[in-house]
Amino acid sequence: MNIPDFQSIMFPLMKISSDKNIHIFRDVINALSEYFQLTEEEKKELLPSGKQPIFENRSGWAKTHLKKAGLLSYPRRGCIEITDRGLSVLEKNIDSIDMKFLKQFDEYNEFLNITNQNRSGDESVNEMETHTPEELMETAFQNIKRTLADEILDKVRNVSYTFFEKLVVDLLVKMGYGGSIKDAGKAIGKTGDEGIDGTIKEDKLGLDVIYIQAKRWKEGNIVGRPELQKFVGALAGQGAKKGIFITASTFSKDAIEYSPKNETKIILIDGIQLAELMIEYNVGVSHQQIYEIKKTDNDYFEEE
Repeated sequence: MNIPDFQSIMFPLMKISSDKNIHIFRDVINALSEYFQLTEEEKKELLPSGKQPIFENRSGWAKTHLKKAGLLSYPRRGCIEITDRGLSVLEKNIDSIDMKFLKQFDEYNEFLNITNQNRSGDESVNEMETHTPEELMETAFQNIKRTLADEILDKVRNVSYTFFEKLVVDLLVKMGYGGSIKDAGKAIGKTGDEGIDGTIKEDKLGLDVIYIQAKRWKEGNIVGRPELQKFVGALAGQGAKKGIFITASTFSKDAIEYSPKNETKIILIDGIQLAELMIEYNVGVSHQQIYEIKKTDNDYFEEE
């Protein structure tokens, strides 16, 4: 089955708590995953940030909404307990709990007003009813990132070859290769060998050298297997075994599947990966706005 949204988790969460015992929330999440018969893959499926399982995130927000409505309490760190109001709600023989149901409680409406003070329109309400705040924020973030990558790639495909080579060096240095821009700049474009555009140190000490092929090809000009074979031959002529082939376009299926029979190792970076790396390592981009998401520091509130 699909991972349930956080509203669907509310009622079974309340049923698990109905025994009036204090429950460790981690155990509750495990019980909920069994209730919904989630597979191991579904349990491990992460938010786009890769920092938290989706089901864990949604269970946490189901807990938050129930607590804001006064149906659950947090008796101690990492635990939940049903309240008298929660018990009275379950005594009504209901079979589901959602945001609409919780709006009968004044405390919950106050919580929604605070949460939605910067959101308006039916679409925003519908999104909040099916997605947690983290999911909405991360979806928006990924959309912004994809748009930015498209803009970067469009610009990269229209710069001069000289600038493209400089861009490649800037990126590799930001990624930890080459030592410094000055050292790396001396290496690029100096070899003059067919199939090689330059070299860069693998580390700051220069214990090994990586050879670079940089193709500022526009969209539609696909890099094929012959280009890679040519690069491998050039590496062999230098006695080299490590190379990076970077293009602003894409690689053909044959090129991606190509593996030299010797010990030569080639890393392929296409236009999309190049743009994503530029964003990750802040090359050609700048911060427009930084949002900090904070959480309670439970250790601070521990009394000795």
